Amino acid sequence: MNYKHLHYFMQVAKSGSVTRASEQLHLTPQTISGQIQLLEEAMGSALFAKSGRSLVLTDAGRLVLGYAEEIFSMGAELSEAVREHKAKGRLLEFKVGVVDAVPKAIAYRLLEPATKLPERVRIVCREGKLEGLLAALAMHRLDLVVSDTPMPTSISVKAFNHQLGVSGVSFFAAPALVETFEGPFPRCLDGARMLMPGDDSAVGRRLRAWFQERSLQPLVVGEFDDSALAKEFGRRGAGVFVAPTVLAKEIERQFGVKDVGAAAEVLAEFFAISVERRVTHPCVVAITQAARNELFAPPANARRTRRLASH
Repeated sequence: MNYKHLHYFMQVAKSGSVTRASEQLHLTPQTISGQIQLLEEAMGSALFAKSGRSLVLTDAGRLVLGYAEEIFSMGAELSEAVREHKAKGRLLEFKVGVVDAVPKAIAYRLLEPATKLPERVRIVCREGKLEGLLAALAMHRLDLVVSDTPMPTSISVKAFNHQLGVSGVSFFAAPALVETFEGPFPRCLDGARMLMPGDDSAVGRRLRAWFQERSLQPLVVGEFDDSALAKEFGRRGAGVFVAPTVLAKEIERQFGVKDVGAAAEVLAEFFAISVERRVTHPCVVAITQAARNELFAPPANARRTRRLASH
């Protein structure tokens, strides 16, 4: 198997025909058919099946196509990185995966320090479910995974959890919706329209337990894996949404909503998961230090840091 085999295979898969692929590649159909046959022999499985006058992928063909697309995508990234390196000098590439349950604002605040290093940094950011990102980490296709939960013990990946910080959550709502609330917080949430984090979110599970412990029954009008989408619905008055308290002022300013109250017991945790027990990658070092000393620093520590900086 080589790049040429995969390239011809991809062209046939996308065009649905050896003839059309041969026209695009300026080769004879016999040449392409021969290369596809060699690839099938190497794979030990048929990759195409006939459907009328067209070719369709078999199950094995679809599997090979997924890998082929990823291989050529990585090849393109390699070429781009080399060109940038040659043109502009040394380039530090930082490949990070962000679990989709992590709020976008938190993800940005966590990754921002990596962009302020003395050396030039190229960030390659991937988003997805924790299991898939950990698999990429194990294959060294990622340098770091940012997650709202530590790595589960059930996953057999040799990696280490580095806690970045912890925050309670606050409840936010559009001003017009807040005016309809009755009673003090948190009783005012009983019966209120609620935009809940999805079931995959650790905060969502803790929030449901928090409501149950206080005999509160909000009216759940939506569940969101994407916290940014929940904020957009909340901004337009669809319901109450939650976000880490460390972002409270920023969220009020950005979305024009009001902070209804905070639940310090509902913890939003954030972890950096790496294959290193002791982090050494410059970007990971910058992220962990900034998270612990600035973003998630306890108020007393933050005040003390400011006082010392002023002297």
